[in-house]
Amino acid sequence: MTLRVGVVGGGQLARMMIAPAVELGVELRVLAEAEGMSAALAATAVGDYRDAATVLAFARDVDVLTFDHEHVPQEVLRELVDAGVAVHPGPDALRFAQDKLVMRRRLAELGMPQPDWAAVSGVDELQAFLDAHGGRAVVKTPRGGYDGKGVRVVSSAVEAEDWFAALAEDARGGELLVEELVDFSRELAQQVARRPSGEIAVYPVVETVQRDGVCAEVLAPAPHAAARLSEVAAGIGTAIAEGLGVTGMLAVELFETTDERLLVNELAMRPHNSGHWTQDGAVTSQFEQHLRAALDLPLGDTAPSAPWAVMVNILGGPAEDSLTQRFAAAMADYPGAKVHTYGKAPRPGRKVGHVNVVGDDLDDVAYRARAAASLFLD
Repeated sequence: MTLRVGVVGGGQLARMMIAPAVELGVELRVLAEAEGMSAALAATAVGDYRDAATVLAFARDVDVLTFDHEHVPQEVLRELVDAGVAVHPGPDALRFAQDKLVMRRRLAELGMPQPDWAAVSGVDELQAFLDAHGGRAVVKTPRGGYDGKGVRVVSSAVEAEDWFAALAEDARGGELLVEELVDFSRELAQQVARRPSGEIAVYPVVETVQRDGVCAEVLAPAPHAAARLSEVAAGIGTAIAEGLGVTGMLAVELFETTDERLLVNELAMRPHNSGHWTQDGAVTSQFEQHLRAALDLPLGDTAPSAPWAVMVNILGGPAEDSLTQRFAAAMADYPGAKVHTYGKAPRPGRKVGHVNVVGDDLDDVAYRARAAASLFLD
């Protein structure tokens, strides 16, 4: 009997699960938010992921349910579990990816290294934190932020007054998260996969390059990562996956500080931008691994398939009518470059695809990945 995996969300992550699902002999079904989304090839339903009846109806015909994003409300997730649906990751784990304050509190209980932080409910509390941390800090909305959204670096509490006002009008109320402005030398990401039976597979730690709050490049494995750093990053990822009960892919975003410590920045419980390099640079891609983990199948080999892999995001993108010509140019000039497009209309700053290049020399690999990606930019 063919196993059926349902994915809530029709974005590019669901799109990139299609090919490995075919290879695994798995039937992939997608609940898309609208017609014509990235994963339209596998979209078997269109509907509101916030509506329990819609998601329950979709989930009736699948063996396991997983996600393209972490935004399905907790009450919907609980109804799915109560109805006997196998949900991976489950609501008890996903809540830590849905609310940054809940995450920070749980990571503190687990003894994970974090930036200094506090929950603040007004300008006075925020100002007190600023005064105690050199006059500048990072303020985040606990729910809903990604790719730089819902994040501000502030030097005065009044710079977050509008967010406090919005919280006051929200029936749920709540607090903002404030964190110290970490003096870091670079950003890293550690990915692990965990299946319901407890098996864990760990990928090499990678370096991520951010521009304007959006991931622009990933270097895999992280250059100049001593064995000790790699072991610490892997230990943090494993401890979080086990401590939070994650099933599926987990990405742990990390700061490497100037005094060579690692601090947990944020979490994602799904395939993640920092793992796109695995499509062409690892024995098992994060997308295949996520499906294996959700289905509780033996996990795949996470070893790199070449000494170096570099992923460069295509941000903005070309006019759709020139896409074929851009592909032809990239294939002619950089035959080793693998281009992955998301089926999205171009828009300034929007992730519309990425390029992977693998090889023996990091400088050469990075040059070719950047050059191939630049051919898709106007």
